[in-house]
Amino acid sequence: MPYIRVAIIVHVVLILVLGKAQVSMAAITCNALQLSPCATAITSSTPPSPLCCSKLKEQRPCLCNYVKDPNLQKLVNSPNARKVATICGSPFPNCT
Repeated sequence: MPYIRVAIIVHVVLILVLGKAQVSMAAITCNALQLSPCATAITSSTPPSPLCCSKLKEQRPCLCNYVKDPNLQKLVNSPNARKVATICGSPFPNCT
């Protein structure tokens, strides 16, 4: 039961934090909240879902902006986030 509470709290925090990062680019609307299907895969050893991979590929052009955001930096730049990106076939861009 405590595990479920922790998981719910992590998801709520992710939604709140990710929901704040919105940037508009040409044909893509950068919205970190779109990566919420990846929350479980990033915060645990669960494999990413097809929806997670789809959203990650869609938001790939925005990842450098998310890495620069102090609210998202630790989560998006984590080893698990990079692992999820690699598993999804959408390696992390080289952000400079």
